[in-house]
Amino acid sequence: MEWSGKGIVLAVRPHGETSAIVDLLTEEHGRHAGLVRGGRSRTLRPVLQPGNSVSATWRARLADHLGNYTVEADAHRAGLVMDDSLALAGLNSACALACQALPEREKHAPVYRAFEVLLDAMDDAEIWPALYVRWEAGLLKDLGYGLDLSKCAATGETQDLTHVSPRTGRAVSREAAEPYIDKLLPLPAFLYNPEAGYGLGDIASGLALTGFFLQRRVLWPIDRDLPDARVRLVRALTDAGRI
Repeated sequence: MEWSGKGIVLAVRPHGETSAIVDLLTEEHGRHAGLVRGGRSRTLRPVLQPGNSVSATWRARLADHLGNYTVEADAHRAGLVMDDSLALAGLNSACALACQALPEREKHAPVYRAFEVLLDAMDDAEIWPALYVRWEAGLLKDLGYGLDLSKCAATGETQDLTHVSPRTGRAVSREAAEPYIDKLLPLPAFLYNPEAGYGLGDIASGLALTGFFLQRRVLWPIDRDLPDARVRLVRALTDAGRI
């Protein structure tokens, strides 16, 4: 068995004295692990950093084997954000969440393509937090748990949507939400209207919204929780006054 393609490094785990087991996110093969011999060497260690893109070839005798990767550097994104603690926290959170939420070897091409857009924007502090929230919303959708933000669940209105029902994941308009305001989750407009602007409170609301549904619909059913890196991201953005 063999395939070749580009992949984003999600996680690297030591194996033996010099090798590493590497999780890649690929467009055609989803989240896919493999053994990189010499992966802890001085040559490959800078390449195998979460967020970096590589050109990889995977080989195994049988399809269900772990298999071996040979990799070459494609894009060194990790080094570009190393001096920006917030961007690095965002990168680490996205990589950790992809590892937690995506089933291994299940194709999720939209998640991969959106991930590349997010990572390429990590050097722009004004853009990437909103892209990160949108990426999490897209992850929910591609896993089959997308939020229905097209219209109000109670009235059918498509304007002035301000909340989401935690039970159904459907949007609720401002007027319909009023009697149940304490039981609903705030909905930032930029999640359903691409032309809407956003402020610091909107990023916080977006992270709370996507985190709620990722936790309850995706992770808890498989006995997992939001990764620590995701918790640290929210804390870091809060401490820095960015949300």
